[in-house]
Amino acid sequence: MLNKLKPKLYVDSIYHINFEKLKQKGISGIIIDLDNTITEWDNPRLPDTAFDWFTKMQHAGLKACIASNNSQDRVVKAVEKLGIPYVAKANKPRRGAFRKAMEMMKTKPEQTAVVGDQIFTDILGGNRLNLFTILVVPINTKEFIGTKLVRIVERRVLKSLITKKD
Repeated sequence: MLNKLKPKLYVDSIYHINFEKLKQKGISGIIIDLDNTITEWDNPRLPDTAFDWFTKMQHAGLKACIASNNSQDRVVKAVEKLGIPYVAKANKPRRGAFRKAMEMMKTKPEQTAVVGDQIFTDILGGNRLNLFTILVVPINTKEFIGTKLVRIVERRVLKSLITKKD
């Protein structure tokens, strides 16, 4: 079970993801979490740096799809200007949202990476489908109370799984 919680890559932020290395691994699409991965929790706007990151990703020839457990309204407000597909109310770590995102991007599991800040949703869900999973450090400590409680367990699990970030 612990193996399903271990990311293939652990980085400080989305800005430390090397698109060329992903392409060398055969990745052509990236499923990306919203809250505390590309913007702060409950922030309705993406920072300019996130827009730049998505532009670089597209120039590198990679497709993107947002997958968030958040509501439709929340996700639309945050990502509508990106012009990329999204899955709201994703129910991660359930596999349905990941499959839907891959269908939208027209990718197969071996061509798809998942980027997120939580091992019990993003990483577990991605690993359940054998996707290339990338864990990022959460952007901010401000979070939904339920997530704060899960983080206590997550920190302990991470210590046993990961020795260092790449």
